[in-house]
Amino acid sequence: MKKNISLRISTITLLILLAAFSRLIPHPSNFAPIGAMALFGTAYFTQRYLAFFIPIVSMWLSDLVLNNVVYGRYFDRFVWGYDGFYWTYGAFILICLVGFVLLKKVKPQRLIVASLSASVLFFLISNFGVWASDTMYPKSLSGLITCYAAGIPFFKNTLLGDLVFCSVMFGAFKYAQYKFPVLRYHTVSKK
Repeated sequence: MKKNISLRISTITLLILLAAFSRLIPHPSNFAPIGAMALFGTAYFTQRYLAFFIPIVSMWLSDLVLNNVVYGRYFDRFVWGYDGFYWTYGAFILICLVGFVLLKKVKPQRLIVASLSASVLFFLISNFGVWASDTMYPKSLSGLITCYAAGIPFFKNTLLGDLVFCSVMFGAFKYAQYKFPVLRYHTVSKK
């Protein structure tokens, strides 16, 4: 039985890592798997610490590559975190919490609601973070509104990215469970 659990954990982890590193492939701005990774981890890891740990570490590893290889020419040092890091990862943690509530049972309707919720949460928190920690916008209500308005063109891609990556990740795992029934087993309940 432990072998079955290890295979299940490995498969879920691999799908999350693949999603995280898909961020290295050229893509439209904000068309990313961030919400999908958080939701997928919370839906399928039976141990809650893994539901947070694996997606967050996967995203952080892909951030390290993005910031130090892809965007390395913009920095004069090795980048462990970036401006807005706390806001992005805070949104990620809240998306995980949404997943715990909405995806106790994975059903298409629940997945759509969770994906849309993830997109909205990420938009609200990340743009608030830009306003709060950057000097580009005045620290006033009008500055906050201007910041959110500037983010609206990117929101469509956030919605599409979350919906597409949720479809791919959840669909791939459902297919893998169909082909390899050993992946269906749950032996540790969520606490």
